[in-house]
This record gives sequence, structure tokens and C-alpha cells, in this order.
Amino acid sequence: MEMYNPPHPGEIIREFCLDALELSVTDAAKALGVTRKRLSALLNGRSKISPEMALRLSKVFGRTPEGWLKLQLQFDLGKIRKKVDLSRLKRMEL
Repeated sequence: MEMYNPPHPGEIIREFCLDALELSVTDAAKALGVTRKRLSALLNGRSKISPEMALRLSKVFGRTPEGWLKLQLQFDLGKIRKKVDLSRLKRMEL
């Protein structure tokens, strides 16, 4: 089942990783090997989970890299579905 309005992955990371482990942004950034600014941008929805960040999140917090990237994909698709009008498009039959 697809989510129409999924949360930004940063919200999920904050709630289920940082808050659950009682980590500060600074401590989580150190654990991930990234700057506080970079992690903060992700947590606040100003950046996306890149393949590199997915690998880092997987190593530090668990879950597969593909799982982290899927969260980003679901968010991106949910956002774009609201903007793109597909009503005039028809499926091509082979």
C-alpha cells in the first residue's frame, strides 16, 4: 500500500534513531562520520538521503541501505504526485 503523504525521512531518523537512543544531533553526526550541518539539513527536510548517507545510516542505525533509500523515494513520489497532472496521459498497449 502506497502512502499518499509520507513523512520526510529526516523525521523518521529523528524519532526512531536519535530520540529513541537519546542522541544529540552532534553525537549522531559523529557516529555517522558527517558534519552536524549535513545531518541537521537531513533531519530538517532540507536535504535528501543519498546512497552514501544510506550506507552510513545502515551501518550506524541498522536497516538496509535500500530501506533507507526507499523512505526517500516514497517521500519524493508522494510530493510529486501532488504536483504532476497525469489525467491526459494514456497507457500504451503493446
